[in-house]
Amino acid sequence: MGPKASVRIQFENMGDELCYGTLLSEKGSTGPASAWDGTEENALIYEELPYSNYLPRTVWEAFVGYKDPDGYFFLQEGWTVSETKEIAWTYYPPSSFKILLYYPETGTFISSGIYERYAFDTYYTVDMDGVNIGSVEYNENLSTDQRIDAYRSYQYRQELLSLAARIVLTIVIEMMVALLFGFRKKKQLLILAITNIVTQVILNVALNFINYQSGPLAFAVFYVLLEIVVFVMEAVLYCTVLKKTSETKKRDWYYVVYSLVANSVSFGAGFLLARILPGIF
Repeated sequence: MGPKASVRIQFENMGDELCYGTLLSEKGSTGPASAWDGTEENALIYEELPYSNYLPRTVWEAFVGYKDPDGYFFLQEGWTVSETKEIAWTYYPPSSFKILLYYPETGTFISSGIYERYAFDTYYTVDMDGVNIGSVEYNENLSTDQRIDAYRSYQYRQELLSLAARIVLTIVIEMMVALLFGFRKKKQLLILAITNIVTQVILNVALNFINYQSGPLAFAVFYVLLEIVVFVMEAVLYCTVLKKTSETKKRDWYYVVYSLVANSVSFGAGFLLARILPGIF
């Protein structure tokens, strides 16, 4: 249940005029998101793929046609920000990006300067008060101007709540696996719960620190390594502490297999839930 990096842009004082938003990326792809290659089958359009971060065809075409002066790419991810007041890129967000807004009723684009991910979960806020939308028509000259500014607004409380939610989900999943393996005594379940709380706190804190200091590549490498460390730590504890609570003594390999299965299930569930419940990942 390790966390997934994210970039969230929140908009204050935004009116009700229909507005779509995206993040332009310095690179042509990040994770599953990529710039359009010119083929119809790779066009991520709302009518064909009804997900919240895909766009209506006319809006998608407008973003595809936008020419960024710094060569930043539209990766076919978009949000209806007039409804949500937020851009929430919660799965492989770009490291260096621009904020781009599009008002389809007037054909207006509003762009920002270049911003960077500064933490594992990066938060920026844009104050739209005083932004004159009607004065910014897209053309070669005006598209080079920075029109909106964002400031860092890290959400410490939300991150702590997300950490707590990931820990609870991990415990629930691994408890279900524990029941399948015959660990049903209160003392056994308590040992499993405490072990998971400790290892999940270590995993999440370490990954946040590594990504903040060294970036997403180091995060990806250490994510796998730390998951292995967690598996080994839990296996050793189960072979010693958990084994003592069992009325029927089982061989060490049984506890090792349980640790492997439990961690594999929660690891896989984490990736699945990241798409279903992006707010806590």
